[in-house]
Amino acid sequence: MTTASPRIALIGECMIELQHRADGSLQQSFGGDTLNAAVYLRRELGDVGTVDYVTALGDDSFSDAMCQQWQEEGLGLERVQRLPGRLPGLYCIQTDANGERKFLYWRNEAAVRDCFTTPAAEPILAALPGYDVVYFSGITLAVLGESGRARLLKALIETRRRGGKVVFDNNYRPRLWATVDVAREAYRTVLAEVDIALLTEDDERALFGYANSEQVFAAYPAIAEVVLKRGADACLIRCDGERFAVPALKVERVVDTTAAGDSFSAAYLASRLKGGSPQEAALAGHRLASRVIQVPGALIPRE
Repeated sequence: MTTASPRIALIGECMIELQHRADGSLQQSFGGDTLNAAVYLRRELGDVGTVDYVTALGDDSFSDAMCQQWQEEGLGLERVQRLPGRLPGLYCIQTDANGERKFLYWRNEAAVRDCFTTPAAEPILAALPGYDVVYFSGITLAVLGESGRARLLKALIETRRRGGKVVFDNNYRPRLWATVDVAREAYRTVLAEVDIALLTEDDERALFGYANSEQVFAAYPAIAEVVLKRGADACLIRCDGERFAVPALKVERVVDTTAAGDSFSAAYLASRLKGGSPQEAALAGHRLASRVIQVPGALIPRE
């Protein structure tokens, strides 16, 4: 996957994030799975290449603050739509004593739901196949809706036809889908156009009912590179017919598992783009994720 100066587009949603603290207070920030991945990917790549975020926001002060933060992180904003009168979604993170999280969402009217249905989306969709890498997630699929998914699929097909790589993180959230059957159909349709699948084993079990990793790998024989994330257990990789297992790094105290998978995926992809082997990439993913879960919130301080 080595590319001297890759152009990468990540598609999805960023929301207002509220962290519920033990004393009852709320700490406000921003987060979302592909946005988290975009920020960590930009940090891991350093000055190499460009990382653009593709989404839709409102014309409110929270949306202004998001764009300001993304600029400070070095993300490209050319593909960010600003829809008058709309707002971004909002979610609250509650964590238990073991660092496990529970999410509460307010996102039904979020601007991103019209990301690919506005007239302004046409040039963005036309530009996607010009990227070296297009990255999206199962949450992206859910929030775009049926029409948006159909338009995204056409762009993915054209991206691959032109030699670009399509990367997918499964991130299945049942509450975002009308039924599990609708979700399964959407996933299966896009997985046919994926080059690198970054899959969380628990999500594969919840969506498709796969009992173990062997069933997951067997389900995707045509995908060249499948990475199976398994939390604190070793991640499993199948790449060009070879199989690898890369142990996770032990962490003494888990504070917050938010963005653990997103950060792993970002570091994995960055390493592969810089010429790292799948094993080296997985180790980079584990290293970053192990730091992220020791700090509250989705995005840890740059330092």
